[in-house]
Amino acid sequence: MKTRGLVSNLVSLVLTLVASSLVSGVDCKKRANGTVVVYWGTYEKEGSLKTACETGNYGIVVLSFLSVFGDGRAPKLDLADHCGGVNGSAINGSAINCAPVGQDVKFCQSKGVKVFLSLGGADGNYSIVSDKDAIAVSDYLWNNFLGGAGNSSSRPLGDAVLDGIDFDMEMTSTQTGYAQLAKQIKLRSTKDRPVLLSAAPQCPFPDEFLGPALNTGVFDYAWVQFYNNHDCQYNPNRPLDNVFAAWHKWTTKVPVKKVFFGLPASLSGATDSPSTKDGYMPAKVLKQQVLPKIKESSKYGGVMLWSYYYDFVKHDGRKEPYSTTIKNAV
Repeated sequence: MKTRGLVSNLVSLVLTLVASSLVSGVDCKKRANGTVVVYWGTYEKEGSLKTACETGNYGIVVLSFLSVFGDGRAPKLDLADHCGGVNGSAINGSAINCAPVGQDVKFCQSKGVKVFLSLGGADGNYSIVSDKDAIAVSDYLWNNFLGGAGNSSSRPLGDAVLDGIDFDMEMTSTQTGYAQLAKQIKLRSTKDRPVLLSAAPQCPFPDEFLGPALNTGVFDYAWVQFYNNHDCQYNPNRPLDNVFAAWHKWTTKVPVKKVFFGLPASLSGATDSPSTKDGYMPAKVLKQQVLPKIKESSKYGGVMLWSYYYDFVKHDGRKEPYSTTIKNAV
């Protein structure tokens, strides 16, 4: 009887441990670590793309921006002085000396860092006015930045092939223009060579410019800008309820795979009102109050930072870059 009882107890213990392990595994999966995304390319003094990837802080780096395109315009890539532009400006078409950046793209990818190209931005001249226009811009992107058959000597980044395209649209287009462009780009994606799509909407829901595009269901990621938007950004003088309410909308109403929490990497990066703390979230608040809550969503993808310049260069006297402080918590 005692032996049988001992065996029974051992069996119960083993079953309990197995059950605990399974529950723990599910919980770990549910709260799996996210990715830090950063924008790079808008500031002359921010250092090279290779330097950004060497930090080990980022899983995705977004080149910013292709600031002119659509409606018959010659596409214009603006990476400040990183490509030897005149006074930091970009060039038209594709004949640009960005070969060093292209080499850096391949270096980043060799380190497991994905590299995207962002379309749009706050300053630029762009729109998609028709389905034909969407096809033309998609063809340009495919042949010059993605896996198309463009001559490497005419591709801005040489033979480097980017991992994805980002939509940071802050100017009007036709009601379905950006949606058509997104669908045309995604048509190029294959299992062997996927083309990832991301968007950077403002936190008020739905986004004024990207709402229809995001509803197409072709986007993989949305890194939502929780800054420069008073209704849904962090404010130290009020509760976080408005932030969490906006996050809930973005994670439950938009058909994307993952949603990222977008923040300025320093107080100076909150361009709407850098003299106040609105929009800039101290790392302690993010790690202790916000991340535990937003990680409850199965769509949590990580944190997006604007930008590498504000993270590593103009970080307002922080002891270390914002990404360094938060990366293990993300």
